[in-house]
Amino acid sequence: MAFLDKHKAIETHATLLMVLSLLVVTIGGIVEIAPLFYLQNTIEKVEGVRPYTPLELAGRDIYIREGCYNCHSQMIRPMRDEVERYGHYSLAAESMYDHPFQWGSKRTGPDLARVGGKYSDAWHVDHLMDPQAVVPESVMPKYSFLMDAEIDGKYIGDIMATHRLVGVPYSDEDMANAKADFAAQADPNADTTGIEARYGKVTVANFDGQPQLTEMDALVAYLQVLGTMVDFSTFIPDPKR
Repeated sequence: MAFLDKHKAIETHATLLMVLSLLVVTIGGIVEIAPLFYLQNTIEKVEGVRPYTPLELAGRDIYIREGCYNCHSQMIRPMRDEVERYGHYSLAAESMYDHPFQWGSKRTGPDLARVGGKYSDAWHVDHLMDPQAVVPESVMPKYSFLMDAEIDGKYIGDIMATHRLVGVPYSDEDMANAKADFAAQADPNADTTGIEARYGKVTVANFDGQPQLTEMDALVAYLQVLGTMVDFSTFIPDPKR
């Protein structure tokens, strides 16, 4: 009873409650943050994870612009039901080049962390054009206008430069070839030796099936790379981390 009386005194004294709350938050913050200063790296490096190509990066910007993250998460938690439904749990390294990350906090639609390669390009185009025609119970709005929105990558170099400022390791060669790589990834007839040399495994396709390069191409290119960089059939977590 004596303890409860003391606790009541704290709750009824606004200034004391504020000071003690600040003290608790400060101690908790120090306990969580201080150890990070003694770690050389907080993210386990995983083979295969690379920066986004110019076209994928443009698609990611469209994904963010249209608010797709409001209904789709990109983080599979290490729980049995999630792993069995979506695939291998998400690794921190998979988001190391995401600024900001797209983990999300709500799933009106399914998680998209492993959606890359799960469906064909045509499926994604049909789904974005008319979601209910593919998934009748879907509440997703139509994005058919993306098919008519042509893009030329005019500012993709500037966008990549911004990401390089916050730590994405785009090289000078990547920057110099940004616009060329942007167009080459959406053209199956293009010479892709350069983009493959710079980025490794890259999906090259006419994503939306049209002769012109559109926002639909960019968005589908981004969706098709999600979860495909790491080969989970050979991935072995480092127990030291």
